[in-house]
Amino acid sequence: MDKLLEFGRKAIFYMRVLSGYEERRIRSYRIQLQHRLQKVILWLVEHGMDIPDDISAQEKKAALKNIPEQIILSEVRRMVEDMQSMNKKLEDTQEAIEEYFKPIDKEAEIIMKAQLEGEEKSMREMTKAMQRQALLEKAESKRIANSQNSKTDQQNVEKATRSDKKAETA
Repeated sequence: MDKLLEFGRKAIFYMRVLSGYEERRIRSYRIQLQHRLQKVILWLVEHGMDIPDDISAQEKKAALKNIPEQIILSEVRRMVEDMQSMNKKLEDTQEAIEEYFKPIDKEAEIIMKAQLEGEEKSMREMTKAMQRQALLEKAESKRIANSQNSKTDQQNVEKATRSDKKAETA
């Protein structure tokens, strides 16, 4: 469950990065830090503490600009590391899920094979039963045909004997 929550958090983080939300957040954080630094410098000046004079105004501005950029760069590095670790965790989670479902897949495969074998067996039995039925019907039709032939032969013999008797009596 913790892995699932962590995955959800990382997915939301990716969404925020892709949508630009994180970029805006970093920008506002940089501006906020810049304002804080300016307030600290003003406070230092107001309370009689001097900022070294050997630093020119340009250098002070550059230093003030540099600090937030360094912070931003460190934040970006941290975010990239987080993304890489999240990718690693995703791969590990995917492997764990596949490992978890391997026995289930094997059991499903065994069940499917058993079902297919059962169906094949029943199909063979049905085929044999149909062949037996066809042989029985064929034998029955031959028997009926033979009995009809014997009846017609018997009738022919009777007709022949009647006609012989009529011929003798006449």
